[in-house]
Amino acid sequence: MSSVEIVEATEATPELVAAFERLIPQLSSSSAPPTPDELAALVGSEASILLLAVDRDAGDAILGSLTLVWFRIPTGVRAWIEDVVVDEAARGRGVGEALNRVALERAGELGAKTVDLTSRPKREAANRLYQRIGFEPRDTNVYRYRVDEER
Repeated sequence: MSSVEIVEATEATPELVAAFERLIPQLSSSSAPPTPDELAALVGSEASILLLAVDRDAGDAILGSLTLVWFRIPTGVRAWIEDVVVDEAARGRGVGEALNRVALERAGELGAKTVDLTSRPKREAANRLYQRIGFEPRDTNVYRYRVDEER
């Protein structure tokens, strides 16, 4: 793990596009990888930070990513961790934990009072990681409204 560094993406390079073409299918079977323009918008957004786990000993190969979303609401600054994915070949090396710890540090620097995330129950290793880091299950309902579906 000593050769893995967590960095913030600053531009939508061809290497970043290729990494997401490899990583997104490991995260979601229903979502297409982002286009170069979509990645550029994400990287350029003031409301999100795209963190990358980069293996310095492997030609800066991107092993995983995490998106930290932050926003101000009337009760303070809030943050969400979204779309955490670690390449199957790099799992078990502490990459996910390193991504999350840097995201939590950045959220604190931004003034967030809390950091939330969701994880499907079948992602057992991820759920164990989140609880080990200190995330606590919340007694809440999470609702989703699909704006892209006809009613």
